[in-house]
Amino acid sequence: MDIGEILNLLPHRYPFLLVDRVVEIIPGQKLTAYKNVTINEPFFNGHFPGHPVMPGVLILEALAQATAILAYKSENMDPSRKLTYLMGVDGARFRKPVLPGDRLQLEIEVVRHKGAVWKTKGLATVDGARVAEGEFLATVVDKDADAAESAAS
Repeated sequence: MDIGEILNLLPHRYPFLLVDRVVEIIPGQKLTAYKNVTINEPFFNGHFPGHPVMPGVLILEALAQATAILAYKSENMDPSRKLTYLMGVDGARFRKPVLPGDRLQLEIEVVRHKGAVWKTKGLATVDGARVAEGEFLATVVDKDADAAESAAS
């Protein structure tokens, strides 16, 4: 899946789109994707000057975006009518820094899926070395229902 297809699925845009390509997807089971990390990423200006490191929370966000792609493709959802929200992250661990020039591989495996709720395990690696991991809980909602709920409050 190329960037055009990813842009059709996810609402995220630069500088917050953190998945560049999906290389494998088995609907309802797993997904493998990657993010090319370049020195041009805006977060490197402040994290950290002179020693750029990708923020760990953005690695988790990349894994969450990959989870959303897996959910959309598994259920053949219409992304113009659905949104995926991150509900929680458990057991997040950061093992090694991610640096400019790294290719961040994102691996998502479904732990459980019931109704609109997805629980996944995410693993991020660089050159085969584990850099971050966690379990993700996400829900898929109707955009119209979400807008109506916001208007009512």
